[in-house]
Amino acid sequence: MDERARRWRLVLGGAAEGTLQGPLDGSDADMDGALSALYERDGGLGASAPKVARWLGDIREYFPSTVVHVMQKDAIERLNLSRLLLEPEMLEAVEPDVHLVGTLLSLNRVMPDKARESARAVVRKVVADLESRLAQRTRAAVTGALDRSARTHRPRRPSDIDWNRTIRANLKNYLPDRRTVVPSRLVGYGRRERAVQREVVLCIDQSASMAASVVYASVFGAVLASMRSLKTSLVVFDTAVVDLTDQLHDPVEVLFGTQLGGGTDINRAIAYGQSLITRPSDTIFLLISDLYEGGVREEMLRRVAAMTAAGVQVIVLLALSDEGAPQYDHDNAAALAHLGVPAFACTPDAFPELMAAAIERRSYDQGPMVPARTTP
Repeated sequence: MDERARRWRLVLGGAAEGTLQGPLDGSDADMDGALSALYERDGGLGASAPKVARWLGDIREYFPSTVVHVMQKDAIERLNLSRLLLEPEMLEAVEPDVHLVGTLLSLNRVMPDKARESARAVVRKVVADLESRLAQRTRAAVTGALDRSARTHRPRRPSDIDWNRTIRANLKNYLPDRRTVVPSRLVGYGRRERAVQREVVLCIDQSASMAASVVYASVFGAVLASMRSLKTSLVVFDTAVVDLTDQLHDPVEVLFGTQLGGGTDINRAIAYGQSLITRPSDTIFLLISDLYEGGVREEMLRRVAAMTAAGVQVIVLLALSDEGAPQYDHDNAAALAHLGVPAFACTPDAFPELMAAAIERRSYDQGPMVPARTTP
């Protein structure tokens, strides 16, 4: 079978048997069997733990990890395999990823003791992978932004001079005959102080649709909390609010302190977040939510307006994930936009630049971010 026919046969499944030059054999037949078990109605994967465990092992052998993650997510959703994930042997067979962590967190309250340590091992591996990928970039972006945000009129080295601001400050000294600006006043980047320079409040919606965002936000919260120049607080909410700031040294503990699902009271969460702010003009308030409010909407908007009037930078992330913007409340997004509060989805890779832009109070690059539509 030529390569093109082979690929089409794997895409089309058993319905194409006999129409594309002949049957599959060897590893191709095994790959086809793994795909059929999940995506064909009579595939036979079912909800048998031994069968599913073998299938999980097969897909890890035949497909790259990116495909494995998609197939695992589809299996959990299509075949309702969540309960099987409470078995330790099943957890040992899966390929850990952000979506699997979200599923495990949603089962946290019903998880038996025998599965809890296996679940923690899965979550710990995903968190370690995310930290290795994102922590250094986040610290570098935030540190650079804090350095640039500190201005001085006596820069010590040429590399400390902010040439754009220096030129703007000296335009009155332009010499037309020489076509040059005489820089009588220098504007430079100051050296970052050791004291706390910014307060960051992460306020995270625990509704089921925000599972991936909860995972990423918890990891970023731990990274930010490790920086002495930032005072970082993290709260999660549904209809109640839980302050997990004292667990930020361990993002795994933060994640197991969440309870995905349930209602949403954004107003109550914002009220609690407000109480954590001591320096409004130096505070970045990140609300990570799809904005479906189950509390008092008008009061929520009044609180946001009060924070922005006091100098707090309020940013709404409809999602902090790789999937883009989820379903969200368009009316609330529009009302927040009217208050000057941006609402958009942000990928994890774009989050360090978002934090840098917030620290420097500059506009956000919409390239890796998806702005909210303010009409349905």
